[in-house]
Amino acid sequence: MTTAEKIIKHKLGLLRLAETLGSVSKACHVMGYSRDSFYRFKDLYDKGGERALEELTRSKPLPKNRVEEDIEQAVVAMAIDQPAYGQVRVSNELKKSGKFISPTGVRSVWMRHDLENFKKRLKALEAKSALEGLVLTEAQVVALEKAKLEKEAHGEIETEHPGYLGAQDTYYVGNIKGVGRIYQQTFIDTYAKVAFAKLYDRKNALVAADTLNDKVVPFYDDHQVRLLHILTDRGTEYCGNREHHEYQLYLAIEDIDHTKTRAYSPQTNGICERFHRTLQDEFYATAFRKKIYRTLSELQHDLDQWLHQYNHERPHSGKYCYGKTPYQTFLDTVKLAHEKQLDRLTLSPSV
Repeated sequence: MTTAEKIIKHKLGLLRLAETLGSVSKACHVMGYSRDSFYRFKDLYDKGGERALEELTRSKPLPKNRVEEDIEQAVVAMAIDQPAYGQVRVSNELKKSGKFISPTGVRSVWMRHDLENFKKRLKALEAKSALEGLVLTEAQVVALEKAKLEKEAHGEIETEHPGYLGAQDTYYVGNIKGVGRIYQQTFIDTYAKVAFAKLYDRKNALVAADTLNDKVVPFYDDHQVRLLHILTDRGTEYCGNREHHEYQLYLAIEDIDHTKTRAYSPQTNGICERFHRTLQDEFYATAFRKKIYRTLSELQHDLDQWLHQYNHERPHSGKYCYGKTPYQTFLDTVKLAHEKQLDRLTLSPSV
């Protein structure tokens, strides 16, 4: 529905509401219009029908005031070729080739072509590249990489299918009398949102690797999916010299790429942070009030039961879940991962 159609629908609704209620005053009060506006709309409707209700007070474009067609096309082309350029830079660059247009003129062209911000220009670049199979220039690659870093800094993660990227983090549960400090190793598939968690009485590289070996990698193996990348923060349990660091050594053995969050940007791993808040509110906050835990295994048992409910029964509103459970999302999209795995493809025999 266009903007004009929405305006017409709203005004027409006022006329019909007044007819239904039998009171112009009540209809105007409900819809937020004055009585003068009602009678003006009614007069227009009686004379010209629904189309007469279109907003006529808006300024109409004057094509004669627009820049020449070749300059407009040059602005659009530069918006895609150099999406990081601002309107002043575009104006100056075009002047070098004899095309004169002011920075505000550049902005007007961008508005007409839905290119008025960096994000929209990047989207246009990606669409054109996919459609025409373009080889990106160095400037275009830099712009796309810059946008990717900005997304990550604000907690946006690029993921393509189950197993493409997992997020792992350490969560401090608390200090229980008789048990001591409790730490949780958390792993989440960033696409399907399937979550795993295991409790320990310490945090180091060995327990971080143990979670992958005991919980995560076997799950992916059972579904014939490879875990390709893992995102973690820069904690000592995840980062170190491969020869003397159990976690790094395990990633090397399993051929898993390691991606670290940006320094001083904990929100980059926001998917784990959000899960931890849900876990705290829905499990730990009530579990410790209902029961006194004397061993780590008792707490792990109840945590596993909650995780089963989270993965298999609790609807998730994540980007790729659309209200389905994480496990159902995983099953429905696991074919995407299989299609990407070259080692699953079989070559037809030569004739």
